Amino acid sequence: MATNVEPLPVPIEQPYEFKTEFHPRSGRQTLYQRFEEFGITPETQALPAEQEPWRPFQSRADFEFSEIALDAALNKNQIDRLLNLMAQISQGQAKITLKNESDLRKAMDNAAAELTPFSKHEVKVPYKKEERVFEVHARPLWDWALDLLDNPLLAPHFVWDAQRVYKHDGTDFVRFFDEPWTGDRWWDIQSRLPQNLDAAPFCFILYADKTRLSSHGTVKGYPVVARCANLPVHIRNGEGIGGGRVVGWLPIVPEDASEEGKLGYTTMKRVVWHESFVKLLVNLDQFSKTGYSYSCYNKILRWLFPIILILSGDYEEQCMMSLIRGLQCKCPCPVCLVPLDELHDLSKTFPIRSAKDAQAALNVYKQNRTQGEEVLKGLGLRPVASVLWLVENSDPHEALSLDDLHTLHGGTGGVHLLGELKTILADLGRQAQDDLETQVSEFPRWRALTHFTTVIHITFSDGNKRRDLVKQAFYAALSVLKRQVSSEGYRLLHVIRSYLQLDSLIGLDVHTERTLEMIDAEFLVYDAALKDYVEYAMTKSSIEDIKTDWNFPKTHLWKHARRDIESKGVARNYSTRPNEKLHGPLKAAYLNQSNGKDVAKQILRVDHHKCAALLLRGRVDTLDKQHRLQALGGDDNALGDEDHVDHTNHNGHFKLGSPQSCAVTIQDIENRRGAQDTAFQGFRRKFSNFVNISLPTYGFHLTRWITIPVDFQIHEYRYLRLNYESTVNWKQSTDHLRSNPSFHGSLRFDCALIKLTAEKNVFVKIILMFQCNVPDVAGTFQLALVQPYTAGIPGGARRIDKDLRLNRVKAVPRGDSIFVPLKSFIRGAVLARDPEHRDEFLVVEHIDSDMFLRMKAWACQ
Repeated sequence: MATNVEPLPVPIEQPYEFKTEFHPRSGRQTLYQRFEEFGITPETQALPAEQEPWRPFQSRADFEFSEIALDAALNKNQIDRLLNLMAQISQGQAKITLKNESDLRKAMDNAAAELTPFSKHEVKVPYKKEERVFEVHARPLWDWALDLLDNPLLAPHFVWDAQRVYKHDGTDFVRFFDEPWTGDRWWDIQSRLPQNLDAAPFCFILYADKTRLSSHGTVKGYPVVARCANLPVHIRNGEGIGGGRVVGWLPIVPEDASEEGKLGYTTMKRVVWHESFVKLLVNLDQFSKTGYSYSCYNKILRWLFPIILILSGDYEEQCMMSLIRGLQCKCPCPVCLVPLDELHDLSKTFPIRSAKDAQAALNVYKQNRTQGEEVLKGLGLRPVASVLWLVENSDPHEALSLDDLHTLHGGTGGVHLLGELKTILADLGRQAQDDLETQVSEFPRWRALTHFTTVIHITFSDGNKRRDLVKQAFYAALSVLKRQVSSEGYRLLHVIRSYLQLDSLIGLDVHTERTLEMIDAEFLVYDAALKDYVEYAMTKSSIEDIKTDWNFPKTHLWKHARRDIESKGVARNYSTRPNEKLHGPLKAAYLNQSNGKDVAKQILRVDHHKCAALLLRGRVDTLDKQHRLQALGGDDNALGDEDHVDHTNHNGHFKLGSPQSCAVTIQDIENRRGAQDTAFQGFRRKFSNFVNISLPTYGFHLTRWITIPVDFQIHEYRYLRLNYESTVNWKQSTDHLRSNPSFHGSLRFDCALIKLTAEKNVFVKIILMFQCNVPDVAGTFQLALVQPYTAGIPGGARRIDKDLRLNRVKAVPRGDSIFVPLKSFIRGAVLARDPEHRDEFLVVEHIDSDMFLRMKAWACQ
């Protein structure tokens, strides 16, 4: 008998977006996760916080004072005076028991006793029948690793097993690379570890480089920095206790004019480096073969095998690490065997170096010096044994990685391409130089970009600033180095354009097979553009100083970018950028907290104290968070904005800021601003049409035509924090946008990408942001008056746009400005004005990785 009972609805299962395959040795099943689950550390039972986590300091105030003194690099006299003053004015609100700098130093020494200290060693190296002695300070790597492993705040974050991670693209799962454990090298290493143990690699990232400590550069230091690749990037590259730490201070062989350049003296420098570096590897070589039994926080007993996964350094340092002979040797690449005269040719691929081949060549040298020297010279190697060979699965040629900071931003782009630009401008004359400087100075401000007023007279060597300058100089030069004006300049623009494409591609925080193929394809474009430029320079150019020889290592080194990404994850894993940031505190310690004698000991003591302060700070913050949770009844979601910055408005997408002191009437805005700006002419009428015609298209139901009175109130805001999902790593990113007639004394009206309709995204310029309440419609509206960049380009795309792959937009007249809801904003944008064509702008796609990928999709449309 039929019934009228309706069947229960079948729940629709949300598809899984991420897949993680773990190494077979891990014994873990493939994991499928939804978007909100991926990348989240599994919840573990929180360890009880210490009730006096500032110990061995007598009070919290003592610790926090010491922390400030370290951060400010106060010297002994300043600390004593400050504590004396605080003691006199104290009103009992905090108990500070420190009396002088000596008390502070003793307390910090006690706190630092939990961590592995530095020890000083002597390295003796024979040279010309005498023994030269050098000092090295070392904190053994494995002892430092145990400090990390023993930290309960870090314990849940360690990743042990190699992973292959995938994201569903709507059709199939596509593999991507980001963290080091997603690369093939980790997987291959874990495959070589013993099968009968729960074996996992403990992977080190090591960096070394000389740095100037004194302002005149006469005093130098040689720090070695370690990071743990098993920790996620926000911890590993962060500034907390799980971030990079100085673990060694290598000796610098003094310059000797009578010896410099001689084979024996150069070889001796390499021997000193490797004999000194071995002091960091105490027990590391042994445990890399036998493993180290360790009980992790989840009570799983693992056999950890230390691995040097990544070596990070500039070219000079990579030569030292790999023991190649350097710039002018027969094979100057530390990774492959490219001949010196083939460095410029990125279309060719050469055999990869290996430690096995280097050891074989050195054995020939030991048996027959003459024959061995020829073999070594052919490979571009020094006759020295590498200390890195002692550590299993740590081939230095595999560990060496692309250094984008020095190779690209402080090298190919920031030095050589910018140098060529200045050479060509100098040939064109003062007017061309002035025109470029004007364009650079007028380049729109953006939070993540350094702003410049000059290109011609720059004197800094900072690779970060040069990275920004190349981007801005390219757009500034488009109206100066026109095809009809300078054949060399127009060809150079092709080279710079392709360079910027590669720089943006290589710098992505997540890579897929598609983006890796884009790198391969763009290298061919760059190679062809560079060859065309060089050929013209050699055969037709009359510019005297134009560069025709591009056979130097930095031209070639980024050739290995794809191999590095597939092997060790994305570029931020091995960039020197986070390590170079540590030079600043070391210099500050020398200048402010040392007496210029026994420098290494004093600087490393300060650094050791800072490590201890970070350790205590982590504990204090944990206690504070526990107390706040207890006060909120254990509701983690109720924590304030400092813990959950996403809570900006009803949907977390945006937040208005910088409100003006009082609301103004709509008629006052029209009268006051309309006289100078056509965008505000007919403001009330346009707003009335928006409310009655456009609001219903956004889902608001109106029962009658709403009349906007002349005293309708509008509250203006001049700042917008805009959150959006990055197309690169699918995480939240934030832009900070302004519409301010006097932001630090300058006009600042930013641009944005908005969703104009369901099918159409457009660029706009923000004119006014405001909040208001509309009669008969519930709720508060956050709106913007914007100038769309939707006018057609006369004649279609211009030739320069096709040649240089530019994205051009044109603004509608200011009088045709429109109102849009702020919720329609997608993200911020930078549009560079084209001075040759009225109201036309070029989209600057290199402001960040997200905009770069969005514009790739835009171009396809």
